[in-house]
Amino acid sequence: MRTFYLLFLCLIVTACGDKKEGSKTTYLPASNGNLNNISVVVDNTLWEGSVGENIRSIFAAPLNGLPVDEPMFKLRQIPPQVFDGFATRSRIVLKIEKGNLSPITKITHNAFAKPQTVAVVGGKTNKDIIDQLNENKAKIIDAFNKEEVKEKQRRIKLDLLDVSAIENDMGFSVNIPTAYRIAKEEEDFFWIRKNLSNSKTIEIMFYDVPLETISKGDSTIVDIIKMRDHITKTKIPGEDGIYMAVEDAYAPSLFETIIDNKPAYEVRGIWEMRGFTMAGPFITYAIEDKVNKRYLIADGYVYAPSLNKSEYVFELESIIKSIKIK
Repeated sequence: MRTFYLLFLCLIVTACGDKKEGSKTTYLPASNGNLNNISVVVDNTLWEGSVGENIRSIFAAPLNGLPVDEPMFKLRQIPPQVFDGFATRSRIVLKIEKGNLSPITKITHNAFAKPQTVAVVGGKTNKDIIDQLNENKAKIIDAFNKEEVKEKQRRIKLDLLDVSAIENDMGFSVNIPTAYRIAKEEEDFFWIRKNLSNSKTIEIMFYDVPLETISKGDSTIVDIIKMRDHITKTKIPGEDGIYMAVEDAYAPSLFETIIDNKPAYEVRGIWEMRGFTMAGPFITYAIEDKVNKRYLIADGYVYAPSLNKSEYVFELESIIKSIKIK
């Protein structure tokens, strides 16, 4: 254990960057890397064996709610001996330590660059490391996801759409890029669209429902699907009776999360057009707004046949998680 902490402390001290003379402030280099890419610092032998298999099964697992499997994160393995200089500036890092140390998992921020999240997992044996990964995978994934959402939101804020109409009508703010446009505006309902091409789009709906619309318990997801199907059928119907609905063949996934310091439900699944051959992923958030006696609903979905969709769903997630209720 003592050896592990000494190693970790040395890494941080040697990589923290320069200090301005006469100042206690430490200046770190800017982090870099594509979104949702993890730099995995691990010995080649471990990467090629059971530890590497476990890392890939956890962090490159298929993302929920996509019609075709796409990994949660893309992984780039870096041997420890070359983890230096520019290589240390990745925004999210998973570092595996094997040696004479007790099993441990530690998450730290801005160790080598800023902003950055580093997860260090260590143990004496492969089994120790694998056990630590399995026991702490949810915590590590959550920390990495928060870092990447924060970075995506930073990029979005560089050029924002005017959403004053949404703020005035529905009482919340949200950061949306100018590549989107308001396609439909009604009282307590907004439909926002972004064209990827003539036929491919990313879309978001904002609306609210009374608190009693969604029950807590086993029927929560049933209530949310029923609510969503009603809105898509009545608010954005197609021609000749065609309408969007949740695909029955793929069971949506339900999670609990926090948005704007408020409890929220997150549902991921597949939508389809009834009466026409169209489908794609959706992500719905129901944010509990007790002050206003409502659930604020933010629902994003993608139509992009032949394209990978995970980055578009992630963009929708990042937009929605910027919501601030007034």
